[in-house]
Amino acid sequence: MTSTGHVQNETGQPYVGLRAFRQQDRGLFFGREREAREIATLWQADRLTVLYGASGVGKTSLLHAGVLPFLGSDRVDVLPVGRIAPDPALLVTTSPVRSVYVLSLLSSWSAAPPAELADLTVRDYLDRRPARVDRYDDPIPTLISIDQAEEMFTGAPYRESDLEEFVAQLADALQAHTGLRLLLSMRQEYLASIVPFERVLGQGSRSWFHLLPFRREAALEATRRPLEGTDRRFGENAAELLVDDLQTVTIHSEQGEKTVLRVSGVEPVQLQVVCSALWESLPPDVHEITADHVRLHANVDRFLAGFCQRMLKEVAERHNVPEGSIRSWLRRTFITEHGTRGTAYEGLHQTSGMPNAVVRSLEDCHILKAEYRAGARWYELQHDRLIAAIQHTDPETFLQAARTALSGAQWTHARELTEEAVRTAEFDDLGVRAEAEAIFGDVSVGTGDPETAWRRYDAAAEMFAVLQRADGVGRVLAAKGRLSLSLGDYSTAVSALSAAVARVPSDMSAQTALAQALWHVGQPRSALIVLNGALAVGGDALLDALALRGVILADLDQPVAALRDLDLVRQHQQPATLAARALALALAGRFDAAEQEAADAIANAGSNGPVLLRAARIRVILGNAVAGADLAARAISADAPALPEHLREQARRLLPQPD
Repeated sequence: MTSTGHVQNETGQPYVGLRAFRQQDRGLFFGREREAREIATLWQADRLTVLYGASGVGKTSLLHAGVLPFLGSDRVDVLPVGRIAPDPALLVTTSPVRSVYVLSLLSSWSAAPPAELADLTVRDYLDRRPARVDRYDDPIPTLISIDQAEEMFTGAPYRESDLEEFVAQLADALQAHTGLRLLLSMRQEYLASIVPFERVLGQGSRSWFHLLPFRREAALEATRRPLEGTDRRFGENAAELLVDDLQTVTIHSEQGEKTVLRVSGVEPVQLQVVCSALWESLPPDVHEITADHVRLHANVDRFLAGFCQRMLKEVAERHNVPEGSIRSWLRRTFITEHGTRGTAYEGLHQTSGMPNAVVRSLEDCHILKAEYRAGARWYELQHDRLIAAIQHTDPETFLQAARTALSGAQWTHARELTEEAVRTAEFDDLGVRAEAEAIFGDVSVGTGDPETAWRRYDAAAEMFAVLQRADGVGRVLAAKGRLSLSLGDYSTAVSALSAAVARVPSDMSAQTALAQALWHVGQPRSALIVLNGALAVGGDALLDALALRGVILADLDQPVAALRDLDLVRQHQQPATLAARALALALAGRFDAAEQEAADAIANAGSNGPVLLRAARIRVILGNAVAGADLAARAISADAPALPEHLREQARRLLPQPD
């Protein structure tokens, strides 16, 4: 391709990586000379030219760095490449317009403020431009283009309502300006959407151009020639080895069978990712890139895995969805049990359970591609090469997503993500298996299966012990202690939680659970010692620790200290803390406030033994021994939770005593 000279881009290397080529990158753009010449010819000859191809095939790059440089300014009048995706700012800064699409297109052509363009039609704008003529004083064609023209059909309802007006204005301008030529660049899955407007826009003169992936020779040119402006070059068979690797796909089925495929084309976006990564990984003193360098540094699968990881992280952050959840969904939805690409159709709001906004972002960053089949939009992975990148990943990604699912009580999802972690880990990776067993235990607790949970926790603890991971053993023991606490097995809870705190003394939540267990077995002062130590260190269970200490202090008739803690957690009141605060108020002589809060606590007490007992004590302090006795009797028979034995004796003392 004709070039004004080879230059490196702003990153200091001759490959652009993930971003599209711009017009100033034309000295680095190779492999598309035939396509660029043909499209330039069609654009000048026909009223409407439609350039279409799959996402990632390089349409935007070809238009900017390939086609535009072929168009001499003395032969044609070319406007900047247009876009019609509405900038939300346009809707705020301007008065109502007939078509947001029109305003967006004019704004991409002009630097004028939107307010100055709001009342113009496409024809008005073109009428105001000075006429251009050639050296024989004959008018020269005016070329306009719209990149990513599928945006006409993918917007929100307010954009759809603009479509008819936008097409009418384009048609009017094409009819009024006989030398006007329109090029639409779009994804191939939207071709059916443009067909109804083809006749009115083409006006008898239209053409279509299907852009395909690189053939082998073109891919080699795009690999070698950007180095002509650098002090590096590819040695014998080095570029060929790299391209061969991009054309070779190894598929692993779930049964362990391996299939090696050779594909005919090379995806331009993948070639750029790999070449860019190879350039950056080479030692600075390398001037000839040999086949050995390619073998050592151009690990295509590793580069594509890195690309995939960056894109998934970006999409995850943009949509606030765990990266592991997206990766697990991709694997379940688009990789079959035979290790080949699967498909899924887009529903009204979701695609196989994933919000469509996330799926569209994955398409935009070349992880997925879409096409229309039988009136529905279907997705699949952009390339077979991405199968390995999705399958082989860091298991911790899945484990972290599983922990996030646990925090939201999404038990099934947490289990599926954990199973993904186990599948992607090495067989002998005991650390992943230990973490997985711990999560499986948490899932079993959440789904009401304590026996399975106990068994899972035991397996996890054994594995962590083999690994000499005291933190892991401590976490599992704490989980077993909390499970015992929830089942009312307080002695076992004290034992497990004491062992957990000994291994992980910084775990404030485990210390708080231990204090709760100690309180249940009748050791409130020991519980206070544990809580005082935990609060002195601090941690992520601060409010729970303060609330529990306040409750215990109220039960021990220390109202001033109890109120100091309970006042700090008033925004997080539970029936237990509400009743404890009411008791502390009564003990402090603040009877009106105590009576009101006691009434609120009783209303929410249900069959909570400790809450009912505190309410009984308040009634006695307020002088109503009969009401206190009734509440004490209810407390003794309560079971959600039942009274600890040391409080049960206290409740009995409030009952009427026999003569």
